[in-house]
Amino acid sequence: MSEQKESSVLFSLKELMNLEEDRIKTEEAQKAAAAAAAEKARVEAERAAREAEELRLRTEEERRRNEERRAREEAARLEAIRQAEIEKARVEAEQKARLEAMAAQQHHERSLAALQQDESKKKLRKLLIGGAVASVLVIGGITIAAVKSAQENEARIAAEAARARELEEANKRLEAQMKESESKMSGLRDQLASAKDEATRLALQKQLEAEQQKQEQLRRGGGGGGVRPSGGQPASGGNSKPCNCAPGDPLCSCF
Repeated sequence: MSEQKESSVLFSLKELMNLEEDRIKTEEAQKAAAAAAAEKARVEAERAAREAEELRLRTEEERRRNEERRAREEAARLEAIRQAEIEKARVEAEQKARLEAMAAQQHHERSLAALQQDESKKKLRKLLIGGAVASVLVIGGITIAAVKSAQENEARIAAEAARARELEEANKRLEAQMKESESKMSGLRDQLASAKDEATRLALQKQLEAEQQKQEQLRRGGGGGGVRPSGGQPASGGNSKPCNCAPGDPLCSCF
């Protein structure tokens, strides 16, 4: 009987030990599975973050290329308009001078023909010759004025192109400020997410709100720091000068 009880006790102890080993193995397996799941989640999160950052960079690069292309197209368009205006002014000045010279020549020839029929009008001939000379001088003055007008028109078009470049530079500066602000806000958000104490979180939150207000001011036009038109004067005002642009001028700054 004593041996049977001892065997029974040993058997029970062995069963208990087996059960404990099974429990330990089960717990270890569960811990390993949990660790593997956590590692997998971490790897997936890092991969998703990398893909999101790559997508953001690709989108930003595409936007930058598009803006550069549009800037080049706008510059080419303005240059084409400027060249067309210069060529138009030159052709008009030459045509006007040519027509006036032809008219003066025809008038002079008619006058000479009339004088040749009446030799007694020598005095009138002299007067007509003097008038022809005066006409030539007037035509020369008109030609000079037309050339001067073309030069002034070219200078105005160059000023408009310079203003367009100023606006483009201002837009680039605003874009750089927006990028810098966005980067700073992203860093503040990361710091806020990893902050351990309330005081740090409050300080970071205030910085983030201040940066958000700064970015909002930039979106509304940089807080009043926009580029003024060429000449240093505001675009509008009670003391603005009268418009002197030619009718239909596509680059006139009066409108």
